[in-house]
Amino acid sequence: MTSDTITTKASGTWKLGDLEINRMGFGAMRLPQTGEALTAGAASRGRGQAVEVLRRAVELGVNHIDTAAFYFSPLRSANELISRALAPYPKDLVITTKVGPGRDPSGAWLPHATPGLLRGQVEENLRQLGRDHLDVVNLRVVGTASIAERFGALAELREAGLIRHLGISNVTPGHLAEARAIAPVVCVQNPYGIGMRPDQDEFVRTCGEQGIAFVPFYSIAGPGRQAGAGGAGGADGADADEMQEVRAVARAHGASAAQIRLAWTLHRGPHVLAIPGTGDPVHLASNVAAAAIRLSQADLALLESAHHGPA
Repeated sequence: MTSDTITTKASGTWKLGDLEINRMGFGAMRLPQTGEALTAGAASRGRGQAVEVLRRAVELGVNHIDTAAFYFSPLRSANELISRALAPYPKDLVITTKVGPGRDPSGAWLPHATPGLLRGQVEENLRQLGRDHLDVVNLRVVGTASIAERFGALAELREAGLIRHLGISNVTPGHLAEARAIAPVVCVQNPYGIGMRPDQDEFVRTCGEQGIAFVPFYSIAGPGRQAGAGGAGGADGADADEMQEVRAVARAHGASAAQIRLAWTLHRGPHVLAIPGTGDPVHLASNVAAAAIRLSQADLALLESAHHGPA
């Protein structure tokens, strides 16, 4: 399932507002550094390899890249790598970024931005990416407090032409209702995967009913891994009991457990997108190949039992 002949077109398409994308995308969190992503002092990834992965991703049909200004290592920035590798950008490439969190030069997390600081974060993304507007900006949220003031600030930047579409990340259904009362929302980005947050199932369905993309992050990680303050994408690792079912389905398809997790993600609905992240060309091809896996009803029933655990 790692054939380079498979492209992201096998995943089908979805529209973020008026922007059509292939449902299998790419998460840039892991590009700047090796090892555990978004940790202070982690080793920087070689620039050449990161650029190679990005260019190969586009060759394989990726036209949706998820990034953020706070995805950086001591020597590398995901946004600047994207700009170096892909500018001038393909016309169909959609770059989604997120604001709210921040990190100081050492990599330590800062308090989330106030409404007044969000414009600076948007402008930082614009500068690093070399764009005059951002395709999609997600407001990354921590906690359950109202997001109206901060989302309203982004809505004003949308009206000013700096942002084309808005989304929200790490949120509750209440946050979505609050945001939609202010401006259109094209995507929700939350932690979700086999065995991870089965309580999100209804929220996933609700997003589909409202025409909103649901974009799981850490969908490869399994229930034993949790996202950091601003994380997205995915990582290896999972609970051993849950992995028995995943491995059984993987063996039946001649695939890896990570590929089955990605295939399951895409089977959750036509509005569900995947943004696996990697800095390795081989893993990239493997992730993209998962777009072609078609799970049977028996596969899905087995994975559903893993997702929800023992009755």
